[in-house]
Amino acid sequence: MNKGLFGAVVVFLVALVAMAVGQVVVMEEAVTCNINQLAPCVPAMTSPALPTADCCTRLKQQVPCLCGYLKDPAFGKYVKSTETNKVVKTCKVNPPKCK
Repeated sequence: MNKGLFGAVVVFLVALVAMAVGQVVVMEEAVTCNINQLAPCVPAMTSPALPTADCCTRLKQQVPCLCGYLKDPAFGKYVKSTETNKVVKTCKVNPPKCK
């Protein structure tokens, strides 16, 4: 990915995360769904970089929220991306079955 495109993607994702600040939903008693929790995963979702341990930990904590993120028009296409699939596989996360 060239630097200009990478920069544009990062700026867009940062803006997307900023828009999500107010979109916090409690899915289960122990999990607060907040797309901002996945911020440590952005580099791995936008480049060949591998996800960090922090990214994997947070992704595993947000598993109950993934169906909601998939259904949200603002986040769905990013959650379904090839790069995100790479992160899910590398972190050994079992994605939920979404209805």
